[in-house]
Formats: sequence, C-alpha cells, structure tokens
Amino acid sequence: MQHDNGNKRRRQFLKLLGLGGASLGLAGRGLWPDAATAADNALAGRSTGDIIKRTIPSSGEQVPAVGLGTARTMDAGRVSNLAAAKLQELTEVIRLFHAHGASLIDTSPMYGTAEEVVGHIVNELDLGDDIFMATKVWTDGREPGIEQMNQSMDLLHSRPMDLMQIHNLVDWRTHYKTLRDWKDAGRVRYIGVTHYRSDVHAELEDVLKSETFDFVQFNYNILDRNAEQRLLPLCQDKGIAVLINEPFEKGSLFGKTNGRELPEWMREFADSWAQVFLKFIIAHPAVTCPIPATSDPKHVVDNVMAAYGNLPDENQRRRIVKYIQGL
Repeated sequence: MQHDNGNKRRRQFLKLLGLGGASLGLAGRGLWPDAATAADNALAGRSTGDIIKRTIPSSGEQVPAVGLGTARTMDAGRVSNLAAAKLQELTEVIRLFHAHGASLIDTSPMYGTAEEVVGHIVNELDLGDDIFMATKVWTDGREPGIEQMNQSMDLLHSRPMDLMQIHNLVDWRTHYKTLRDWKDAGRVRYIGVTHYRSDVHAELEDVLKSETFDFVQFNYNILDRNAEQRLLPLCQDKGIAVLINEPFEKGSLFGKTNGRELPEWMREFADSWAQVFLKFIIAHPAVTCPIPATSDPKHVVDNVMAAYGNLPDENQRRRIVKYIQGL
C-alpha cells in the first residue's frame, strides 16, 4: 500500500511539474535540473505515508502541518514586468508545494507585490480549491482596512478569504470589529492576529484573552523559545490555531549548522537541518503550522518533507535544543 501511495504521489508530482511537454517546459530549459531527482528521493522515503495534518480548533477542519510564507521571497515585482525565468521559478515553488500535499500560503499587503504574484500563480495553476489562503490587513482606520482587504481578495482571487489576520496588531480593535462582521456574513472563514517579535508576546497574550480569534501567528524556533512560556500554553487552552513565523530565526539556525552533518540520532526523524528545525516546531502540541518562506524550488520540497514521517518526542526536542545551543 505504501508503494502504491508513493507511485500515485509521484505521478501527481510529474503532472504538476510539467515534465513531458507542459506549457512551461521546465525540464527542457534545465532551470532546475535537480528538482525531479530531489522529489524522487523525498517521495521514496518519508513521504510515502500521509502528510501530517493539524486540526483548527474552532472548526475541526484540518490543514497540512507545513505552510509557505511569502515575505520577501514572493515580492518579485508586478507580474506584467516579471522576467519569464523568475516567474517560472516562483511558479515552480507553488507547484511543488501543492504537489507534495501542502496547502496553506500566508501573505500580506506589507509584502510588496507578493499577493499579486501568489494570486496570479495559484490562478494560472488552477489550484484555488486546494490552497488555504491567508493574508492580512495592515493599515489604520476602518474604511482603509476594508478597502485593503477587498483589494487583497481581488489580487488573491479568493472570496471568501480562508484566513484574514490583523498584521502586527496594527489598529487591531478597529479591524477586529470588521472581521467579526465579515466572518458572520461569510466573507472570511477564519480571523486571526499576528506579530513577529518576542517583546510583543505579552501584548499579544492580552489581545487573545480579551477577544475571540480562530488563529494567531507569532515567532517561535529553537533559538527563540519565549512563546513556550505563556503564548503556546494559552493557545492550547483557548483552542486557537497557531501559525509560526521566523522558524529559522532569520537564517541564524543555518549559520550555526553550516557544513555540519546531521547527527545520527537526528536521522531517526529528519533528512536535513531544515527538517530538524521545522519538526522541532511541529512537534509542539499547540502548533498548527510553521510557514517558512522560500523562492527556491528545492528548498520548498525540503521544507514540506518536515510534515512527513516521525516527529521528535519531548526528550529528542530537548536534545535538539542542547545540541544547537552547544554550537
């Protein structure tokens, strides 16, 4: 049965990749010569089982346990002005992300042209029904907020929006009232609030205690575990889905492990450092989905593979922290 599942997923991957004469002709252009090989290796290993999914507490709906962030990586310029090779590369990122079973894409009007780029690619690939689309409102005032959210939904071709979040707590009380009304009216499915700094965790905690949100997004990783103290337990107690940004601590984790082989004991659950870093996060019971950002097709495959196979247990998680702290 596992072999059959792997073959099915491989056939899906090849179809989505476009090998054998699809419109983008990626293999013929040789833009990503290792993409098929990397996918073969991954799909032959940990991903022969089902992708790990997590439940959204407020609804019972499930989402795959690794998502895709878009800050900086998808801010590539207006689609009409994008070089063909760049557009193909970003298309390949989303194509592979979907082909390997992931679905949640997080973006924001703060991220330049990311919403336009993501919306164009998802629409061109006809993936709308398979993508869980999350974006944000990032402005002051009720009317500007409404205008911005409508523009985001147009750019992302997403009505209703799966998840609309208040970005970095900007004018959150105003936007919360709008979002409650929009959720009741069916214009958005879920509402959330976000921040990316540990020094704001206490304020974020107060907001979550004062109002009802389906989702919250904040920073958490091996090097910055402040959220373990109060935020993650609070979310678990209140039944709030948790998206994790900055899972690689702005790349610092890769700087620490650069040139190092994975210790043998980590190979029990991971094939790369990225998978170690992401699986550490996914293994926390309060976490729904980390959202690493990338514009590299090979990296997106590696990231999504963290949602397959075994997760580290609590003893292994503590051992991971001790190992990284010792570097």
